[in-house]
Amino acid sequence: MNKLETILQDHYSVKITNISPQQGGWAALAYKVSNDKHTYFLKVYEKSRASTPKWTALIDEYMPIMVWLQHNSGLRGKIPVPLLTKHGDYKCEDEDGVYLLYEYIDGETIGDKDLTREQARQLSEIITELHRYGEEIPGETAAIKEDFGVPFVQQLRTTLDKEYNTIPGDVREKIRPYIEQIKDLMDTVDKLSVGLRHSHLRMAMCHTDIHYWNLMQSGQQLILIDWEGLRLAPVEADMMFLVDKPYFDEFIRIYQKIHSDFTIHPDALRFYQGRRKLEDIWEWMEQLLYDNQTAEARANTLKSLIKELKDLRSQTSYRLHD
Repeated sequence: MNKLETILQDHYSVKITNISPQQGGWAALAYKVSNDKHTYFLKVYEKSRASTPKWTALIDEYMPIMVWLQHNSGLRGKIPVPLLTKHGDYKCEDEDGVYLLYEYIDGETIGDKDLTREQARQLSEIITELHRYGEEIPGETAAIKEDFGVPFVQQLRTTLDKEYNTIPGDVREKIRPYIEQIKDLMDTVDKLSVGLRHSHLRMAMCHTDIHYWNLMQSGQQLILIDWEGLRLAPVEADMMFLVDKPYFDEFIRIYQKIHSDFTIHPDALRFYQGRRKLEDIWEWMEQLLYDNQTAEARANTLKSLIKELKDLRSQTSYRLHD
């Protein structure tokens, strides 16, 4: 913990007296840090993790957009933005990690609970507002613009083919029954990717990771957190998380008040659903193959991988129809 105290003192001129671990996501560790006057939230991306470059590479690209949205849209108070370092940077780093510091949100993560009707309404309004903005936002958006790429698929193919025998036995045993389904889904996503590159879908700012662990209730306000995936993309990149929710009809009613001509593009939806499924499978596999995990963490990662694989059998919307 002394190291975190030093980071905050050196880069933020913040002297803290209390540090307590918080439940983080799969991308980063989280800490509540405080002194007599103030409470902060510290996010730590460990450089020892194979996935960290993916989550941190675009911080300096998407954070200016977050700041612009905070000050120039109806999202003020509904999204978090980091505090700047004393040198005016969005992040700081050392040999072990990348660090982001936020004001602490006094609230509770939705997590495994269902949304109330009011929370569903607020989420609908947040996404509706977010999708109002696209390339016209001041600043550079090229780095976060969707190119319909699936860069991790080649790694996944190589692992399942040429490097299959190097996979740890317990992991190999769990993925063996699903290999053909994974390969079919990779082929489908590749075909959809090619087609969408030649489409002319409207692109908007999208969160791309709308699940309930990324939603917090603070007082009367719902807050959407964890914006590492902010992209300029077809709105199906967000819709894929909402289409199967019981409140989707109400969401569309609210959404179409602003986006009156919106209809779901089926191929874009299938692409994002399929790419996300493959990405999640690879994320868990990558941790099991390359990260130095404790026995308990490894068991939990394997459990998460098994859940993703089992879900493949119930997914039929990914298939291309001739």
